[in-house]
Amino acid sequence: MDQAQQLRNIVKAGNINKQQRPLARIITVTSGKGGVGKSNTAINLAIQFKKLGKRVIILDADFGLANIEIMFGAVPKHNLSDLIYQGKNIKEIITWGPGDVGFISGGSGIAGLSNLSRDYLVYIIQNLAQLDALTDIVIIDTGAGISDAVLEFLVASGEIILVTTPEPTSITDSYSLLKALNSHPRFQREYSAVKMLANKVLGDNDGQMLFNKLNAVVQRYLKLPMEYLGPVPNDNQLVKAVMQQTPVSLASPNSKSAQAYTAVALKLMDKEAQGLVNKRGMAAFFSHIVAGKKTNV
Repeated sequence: MDQAQQLRNIVKAGNINKQQRPLARIITVTSGKGGVGKSNTAINLAIQFKKLGKRVIILDADFGLANIEIMFGAVPKHNLSDLIYQGKNIKEIITWGPGDVGFISGGSGIAGLSNLSRDYLVYIIQNLAQLDALTDIVIIDTGAGISDAVLEFLVASGEIILVTTPEPTSITDSYSLLKALNSHPRFQREYSAVKMLANKVLGDNDGQMLFNKLNAVVQRYLKLPMEYLGPVPNDNQLVKAVMQQTPVSLASPNSKSAQAYTAVALKLMDKEAQGLVNKRGMAAFFSHIVAGKKTNV
């Protein structure tokens, strides 16, 4: 049995028995290009989930840019690299931001995973699995664009939110990202639900038209199922909140953008209430990523 298969069996073999512990819902937020509001989406959805009574932690996987901590106005003492390489435990690397939402700065922690021993990887995955007991929802904020690191997170995720704006470059880059994801050797479309959020639109109709435009091309050439989550409008209150390093859902809860994020969060929670969300937890999520890295060594 190769090392990658051994890693896949970590969860199955009962080293982390998912029947004996709660499992977090993993939602990965991504985009085809930068500047479309991906991190804003991750943060404001986290705030809205918290308002709905859910415990939420964001993993900032946009390595090197630290968008979440900048937008939260909070400087973390430790990051994911400290858990992997310095022996810190999971609670030590969580920073608590506005609205009592936790976040973990990624650092450069994922890059060197393929060089670690299997026993140490098991230790890391078991440590990360403790997040399932600490939170109900983990939001992964990926880097923008099509990179191996971004695709690794997407193929491991059961829920993918693709943030797209009406800019032609955003639409074409979103399609390119979906095309790369669809052709990834470990992508399973029956496992990963792709959901598009129309950001920075002028109105509800513009959001629906944006989705229809992208979805028509996706269905014609990729035949990849995609759900429309809804629109988030252009909003000066959101711009002002970003400048103040405070999520608009806290700074201006009655603003158009905050109300839009509320609607999206409610739609996502309704899916869970209907039993339409497959929760696998952090152990399975990272086992999938690590197995892929070991396969590629």
